[in-house]
Amino acid sequence: MSIKAKLLLLVILFTFNSYAGTSIKIHAIHKETFACTEHWDGQFKYVGDALGTDCVIGGWYEDDKRLFQRSFTNNGFKNEDWFGFKKNVLAPCDCTVTTIQINPITNQPGVMTPGRASSITFKTKEGLSVLLAHVREVAVKEGETVKRGAVVAKVGNNGYSRNPHIHIGAWDEEGKPIQIQFDQSTLALIDRE
Repeated sequence: MSIKAKLLLLVILFTFNSYAGTSIKIHAIHKETFACTEHWDGQFKYVGDALGTDCVIGGWYEDDKRLFQRSFTNNGFKNEDWFGFKKNVLAPCDCTVTTIQINPITNQPGVMTPGRASSITFKTKEGLSVLLAHVREVAVKEGETVKRGAVVAKVGNNGYSRNPHIHIGAWDEEGKPIQIQFDQSTLALIDRE
């Protein structure tokens, strides 16, 4: 093998090893079909926002001979129009609840109310933290140990949010943002029956 090929292999291995420890695989946060929009690297600098993702539950829209998914019915101007509003939010991991933040104000779709979102922060036994934000009706307490997939809250619309959704952020013990990956085997898709 040439020196150039060896150097290229070394760069690839180093890149893979550097990346390998910068992600966390989590349980699906909903049983229903949902879609997520990623926060790209550098978009936000705050822990919990950096490399985060925003997830919206979809529902089926049918009109004559057409059937497709979308996020809301009618014009989406009411929280109740959104398929995900008040749906269950599931624990992302076998972990401990470390922090709960409550924002009692519910936004109207399309209108943000400044202020921190209601959120739950979890810590894994490996020391990684996972944040679920824009929740409502929190069903856990700080210090409680939860199993992945357990109901921990409902989908809300509070803080810096324009519509009902769940924001997920994750970071390591040093406060460095890490990428999020869903465990595909936990995607039940109960709404496709």
